[in-house]
Amino acid sequence: MKFILFVTLLIACSFQLAGQSSSIKGQLLDESKQAIVFANVALYKTKDSSIVKGVISDENGIFQLKDVAQGSYYLIASYLGFSDFKKENIQLSAQEHIDLGLLTIKNAAITLQETIVMGSKPMVETKPDRTIFNVEKTINSVGSDAINLLRKAPGITVDNNNNINVLGRSGVLVYVNGKRLPLKGQDLSNYLQNLTSEQIDRIEIITNPSAQYEAEGNAGIIDIRIKKDKKLGTNATVNSGFSPGRYPQTNLSVNGNYRNKKVNAFGTFGGFNRQSFGNEYFNSFQNNLNLNEVVQHNKENKGYDYRFGSDIFLSNKHLLGFLVNGQISNNDENVLNTIEIYNATTNELDSTLIADSHTKKKIQQQSYSISYGFNNKKGRSLNLDLDYGRYKNESIRFLPNKYYNQNGELLSELINQFDTPTDIEIYTLTLDTKDSIFGGQISVGTKLNLVNSDNSFLFFDEIDGVFTQNNRQSNQFNYKENVYAGYLNFTRPLGSQLNVSLGLRAEKTEAKGVLQVFSQDLEEPTVDLNYLDWFPSMGLTWQANSQNLIAFNFGRRINRPDYKVLNPFNFQLSQLSFQNGNPSLRPEVVNNIEIGYTYNYKYNLKLAYSETKNRIVQFIGPDDIDPRIKVYSWQNLGKQKVLNINFNTHITINNWWDAYFNLNGGHSRNQADYGDGISVDIESFSYNIYYQNTLKLPHEISGEISGYFNGPGIWEGVFLYEPTYSLNLGLQRKFLKERMNVKLSVSDIFYQSGWSGYSDFNGLYSRGHGNWDSRRASLSISYKLGNQNIKSNG
Repeated sequence: MKFILFVTLLIACSFQLAGQSSSIKGQLLDESKQAIVFANVALYKTKDSSIVKGVISDENGIFQLKDVAQGSYYLIASYLGFSDFKKENIQLSAQEHIDLGLLTIKNAAITLQETIVMGSKPMVETKPDRTIFNVEKTINSVGSDAINLLRKAPGITVDNNNNINVLGRSGVLVYVNGKRLPLKGQDLSNYLQNLTSEQIDRIEIITNPSAQYEAEGNAGIIDIRIKKDKKLGTNATVNSGFSPGRYPQTNLSVNGNYRNKKVNAFGTFGGFNRQSFGNEYFNSFQNNLNLNEVVQHNKENKGYDYRFGSDIFLSNKHLLGFLVNGQISNNDENVLNTIEIYNATTNELDSTLIADSHTKKKIQQQSYSISYGFNNKKGRSLNLDLDYGRYKNESIRFLPNKYYNQNGELLSELINQFDTPTDIEIYTLTLDTKDSIFGGQISVGTKLNLVNSDNSFLFFDEIDGVFTQNNRQSNQFNYKENVYAGYLNFTRPLGSQLNVSLGLRAEKTEAKGVLQVFSQDLEEPTVDLNYLDWFPSMGLTWQANSQNLIAFNFGRRINRPDYKVLNPFNFQLSQLSFQNGNPSLRPEVVNNIEIGYTYNYKYNLKLAYSETKNRIVQFIGPDDIDPRIKVYSWQNLGKQKVLNINFNTHITINNWWDAYFNLNGGHSRNQADYGDGISVDIESFSYNIYYQNTLKLPHEISGEISGYFNGPGIWEGVFLYEPTYSLNLGLQRKFLKERMNVKLSVSDIFYQSGWSGYSDFNGLYSRGHGNWDSRRASLSISYKLGNQNIKSNG
């Protein structure tokens, strides 16, 4: 009934707004046939060149000038970085509706003898619905991966555990080429660390998605777009990178494509070998004990990834696509872990635990996609996508636990082994349609997402040199989640300056988690979730004039607990550290409000407020039985409020110096009451500054100075972290008629991008700090093969 009422009101309002006089419409495209969004379109009288009416193009590049009297006119469309488009001799009769069709605007270009200076994309583009971070515009991206690139993107912060926050909010959904990655936590971090900067074209940050996007992800969506050549003929690019730090990292990849008027076949294949380290130091006080812990990680990650696909142009309206993605990697990690246990009253050493472990992982990820698209270039389109993905993780961990007394004598030894495979399968069907109606555009669609996840935690004790499964410590957790969704979204201009977007999405979730244990007394109830949620969204954009744009967005979103945080079993990390899930977790729901202002296409200000109920966070507390043990557990916070402000600009100081600044500040407050005197009520002001200076140096060399400063803030529920910063330098030069591109950079020169902070919750006070292999030099060389001048018309 809510859905029907919404549609009825929407249609009724649209009828009232629809005009009956003469009109002129058209669609603006660039030379690659991509829509030019929010371009200025002005209509002038031929007789005296006086302006009659002005509008801006919508998200599909479509514009419509209504209530125009009969007469002779000419039209001018303009957009930053493009030459003005002029359409003359428009003769309009009474009650006539002219469709100018597809209008192509060319990139701005000034020819000086043999030199062509082209209008190019800035490092950061701000649009009403998203912010675009163009990776190729930053030299210091060389030798980097997707995680470190996100640290540089506007409005994004990444903490010491590689958790991603956007505008001070956690729970972001990560896409690759418009398709969701079904990974979270460490699995997501591993995937992004294996995605090199040389493969990435741009990163799109959508902080308040419309109803067309799935509602998962409190902080919105980050869409990582992989490079794809659109030139006709056969083209390829070879990329190589070498990055020495404490340990070396290397990568080599080849991107290629063949395109004619009927088919576009493309592919990428790359290999990588990355060695790295990480250090963590903790001092914890619990139950009259002081625990000093030192953790040293040494990792080697090597493997390869691939991406092959084709687009078949059945006609100028019909497109059939195929895509295969994959990544296979082998991880080898050695962890040195020492925990000294002191009596807090006497400060005497009681004992020392040494738990040095070795882990071998094999990660296999494949996805397959078939898509069909119809677009009549006049606002009507249909897209159908069928996707299947499989994410398999095999992990074997060897962990000896040795206790020594204060004299260094061995007290006890217990050797364990863990076999923890994970197998996730995802089936997705998506249908989206768009059409022009009542002077605007309506989008209707549906999505079916099925996830099957099998997870095992097999615990083995070494007895007389033989590993025997410990049934009281082992379990299997099978989790199935089905999400059925439907949405309706309507956009249209209200006059020449105002655009409105209204949407409603419904998602029904059915999830079931079954814990299989090997000892009957450890059985837990089945996790059974079944709920329906409604997610309204609204957006308004007001183009006051050619230099001032104001945007308002509202949206409601959800973050569902995944299988790892629902599994109630007690996982042993070491003899003094355990982790368990919580089958009673409820999904967290957030309401987001954002107001953005853009001046002169380069000064961007955004104010955002969000309120989250049932925020899912991880706490660290003492064990109820053993006073030495700390337990990582998951809980719902009662409420989290975040107020955030973001400002960024890209300015040209002179003809050899460009600068980009991104300032992000916010205030957050976490509140919860768990009874028995256990509560959370902490607040923090945090801020982040990112800057980049690009310099044109002699001998056609480009230089870059960039860095960031992160102020204090809150991680998870109760961990208060402290400021960090980083300074990076880079050089770039192109050779061989710009076919070869050489980049050299040095990151984190002063080695200050580590982390530090403390938590105080439920009787456990812990202070810690750590760092990783962030100070390193990187060299990247890329070479383009094939004809780089023939552009595609499709």
